[in-house]
Formats: sequence, C-alpha cells, structure tokens
Amino acid sequence: MLGLALGLQMASQIALFLVEAVFSLYIGAVVIRLLLGFARANFNNPLSQFLVKVTNPVLVPMRRFIPSIGKIDTSAVVLAYGLTLIKITLLYLIIRGAVMFPESLIIAIGEIIKTVIWVYIIALILQAVISWVGSAQGNPVSPLVHSLTNPIVRPIRKVVPLIGMMDLSPLVAILGLNVLLIVVNNLFPGI
Repeated sequence: MLGLALGLQMASQIALFLVEAVFSLYIGAVVIRLLLGFARANFNNPLSQFLVKVTNPVLVPMRRFIPSIGKIDTSAVVLAYGLTLIKITLLYLIIRGAVMFPESLIIAIGEIIKTVIWVYIIALILQAVISWVGSAQGNPVSPLVHSLTNPIVRPIRKVVPLIGMMDLSPLVAILGLNVLLIVVNNLFPGI
C-alpha cells in the first residue's frame, strides 16, 4: 500500500513538472514573440526565426479570426491566455482533482503579467551580461535583447544619468520590475 501511494505521489510530481515545463516554455515563446513584435524587433534574426517557426502553426490560423489591434498581436495575447488557462486547469486537476474555473480565469491574467515581467527581467540581465562580456558584436541575441529592453530603459536613461561609464538604467528597471512583480503576486494569487 505504501508503494502504491509513493508511486502515485511520484507520478503526480512528474505530471506537475511536465505540464508546468511544457506549457511555460511555449507560453514564454508566444509572449516573447508578442513583445518583440510590439518593440518592432528585426524578425530576420535567427532567434526571431526560431520563435516564428515554433509559434506560426498556431498563430497563423488564429489570425484569420482574431485581427491585430494597432501594434498588439491580439491573436498572440489570446493564445497565451488560452494556454495559460489550460495549464492552470491541468495543474488544478493534478493537485486538487477539481477544476476551479472562475478562479482560474483571474489567475491566468496574473500569470501572463508575471510572464511578461520575467521576460523583461531576464532580457535586462542578458543585456547586462552581454555588455560586460563584450561579445555583443555578431551575437544574434544582442540586437533582439536591445530591441526588447529599449522601450523600458530609454525613459529611465532620461532620469538616471550615466555614472562614469556605467549605465544604471537596466539596474533601475530590474528593481522596478521586481517591485511590480511583488504587487502582481499580491493582486493575483497563484495556484
């Protein structure tokens, strides 16, 4: 009996991990593509081409029914929200054995916002590391990261001056995004 319980617990943990990992990776790809499109990044970049190839099979058919609104790829927003809702539903089924539908709708909004914040935090850290290492030239990630983070750090650069040769605007942006993450975590409780 103990072996069966242990086996079920292990199967549940594996299922939680796989659902979280697979859905989070694909949702992340959709969100990054959405943000790169919003930032008008170069889609001839190898990393951009990867994101296009991974997300096009789902996004292209959706665009027939869901048009973009201005610079916002509405079909990508709907896809990210729908996949997040499916992920949350599956996680609730695994953890609690029940679906918490009205609750899941609100949690999904918070999860998308958290994903966007984390994409920006990671991009800002990547930008800092690339600038420190000095391998920005010829690196296909560098222009994309710059395109993605520029709308966030540009207004901060107007307020925070360079100190010597140090640009502290990415650090200020990361601090601000972490504060925003705390607010979102409190407004939208997780599973």
